[in-house]
Amino acid sequence: SDYRLKENVVALSDGITRLKTFKPYRFNFKVDADKTVDGFLAHEVSSIVPEAITGEKDAVDSNDKPIYQGIDQAKLVPLLTAALQEAITKIETLETKVAALEAA
Repeated sequence: SDYRLKENVVALSDGITRLKTFKPYRFNFKVDADKTVDGFLAHEVSSIVPEAITGEKDAVDSNDKPIYQGIDQAKLVPLLTAALQEAITKIETLETKVAALEAA
């Protein structure tokens, strides 16, 4: 992830807005009904962080067998980090305002 390989680098400025569109779920995979996990539905994430998704929704091969989508959850980390940083900034601003009000 060397900076020398990148161009047009801009800070994420809408992390909270994008993050709020995520729909996290608890579910199990059909092949492992006894194990419940937290996660996302790939087709729902594809419009928010398209680079995290492989495959296409409802794709099938020539024999009508499903070609499943996948999600690389590590690619969600930059958005999550930006949203958290934005939230921290808002919290710190509110704390400063509350302290000023209490001091008055």
